[in-house]
Amino acid sequence: MPRKKISVIGAGNVGATLAQRLAELELADVVMLDIPQTEGMPKGKALDILESAPVYGVDVRVTGTTAYEDTAGSDLAVITAGLPRKPGMSRDDLLNTNAGIVKNVTEQTAKFSPNAVLIVVSNPLDAMCHVALKTSGFPKHRVIGMAGVLDSARMASFIAEATQTSVEDVRTLVLGGHGDTMVPLPRYCTVAGVPITEILKKEQVDAILKRTAEGGAEIVKLLKTGSAYYAPSASVAAMVESILKDKKRVLPCAAYLQGEYGIQDLFVGVPVKLGERGIEQIIQLNLTVEERIALQKSADAVKELVEALRRQKIAG
Repeated sequence: MPRKKISVIGAGNVGATLAQRLAELELADVVMLDIPQTEGMPKGKALDILESAPVYGVDVRVTGTTAYEDTAGSDLAVITAGLPRKPGMSRDDLLNTNAGIVKNVTEQTAKFSPNAVLIVVSNPLDAMCHVALKTSGFPKHRVIGMAGVLDSARMASFIAEATQTSVEDVRTLVLGGHGDTMVPLPRYCTVAGVPITEILKKEQVDAILKRTAEGGAEIVKLLKTGSAYYAPSASVAAMVESILKDKKRVLPCAAYLQGEYGIQDLFVGVPVKLGERGIEQIIQLNLTVEERIALQKSADAVKELVEALRRQKIAG
C-alpha cells in the first residue's frame, strides 16, 4: 500500500518548519513547493530535512520542487504561501496581496490533487479560507483554517506560566476569527479540570486574554523582520496528524459555518472533530449572551474582509 502524501505549498519559515515536523512524525511523504523564482531553495531545504531522517530513524521521502505536477495525488495540502506580517502591520493589511497568491496556489493544488484536504495557514486566515473554498470548489469539510489550535496553544502557555503548572494539565479554547477579535473562553479553560476563573484573579485572567489576542503581534514586534513559525507549524502538524490517522480529535479550527452559532457563510474558529474526511463534525457549545455577542463581533470582522474580496472580485 503506497504511503500517504502531503504537499506543503510555501517553503518559507512556516512551510519548511512544518515539513520537518511532518517528516519527524512519519505521517507521510512530504513535497515542499515554492515559486519558480526561488530556484533551488525548496530543493535545498527538502534535502536538508531528508538528511536529518536517519538521525530520527524515520523512513519518509521529502522532496522540494517548483512544479505543481510534483504535488499530484496529495492526500492533504497545506497552504502557507503569502507575505508575512511586518511590525505595525495587521493581518488585514495583507488582504489583497495574499488573496491573489492563495487564489493561484489553490487553483493549481486543486487541479493536481482534486481529492485532497486543504489546510490554510496564510493570513488573514479566515478570509484566505474563503478564497480557497470558492477557488477550489471543494466541499466545505475539506477546507480548514489553522488558527484556533495556535491561539489556544498560546493561551495555554500563558496559563501554565501564571499558575506554575505543567502545560499537559492545561486545556484552553479560543473561538472566532484569527485576529484582534478572537474570543477566548475562560470558563472552558482549565488546569487539571478546574476552570482558571477559580484559580486566577480576574485581572490575571484579563491580562492572559489580552496577551492571547495580541500573541502574533507580540512576536512580530520582537522579531522585527518576520512572524511566528514554530508554534504555527506545530499547530498545523497536530491537525494533519488527526486527519491522516483519523484520530477524530476535537480542535478549534476555522470552519465554514452555515447557520451554526447563528453565523452564515463565513469561516470562523469553532471546535471541530478532525478525521480522515477533514471536518467530520462542528461542535456547538452553549454560549452565554456575552460570549455569543463577542463571537458575532468577530464574525462581522471576517465578513468585512470577505466583502472587500468580493468587491475586488477575488472571491465569490
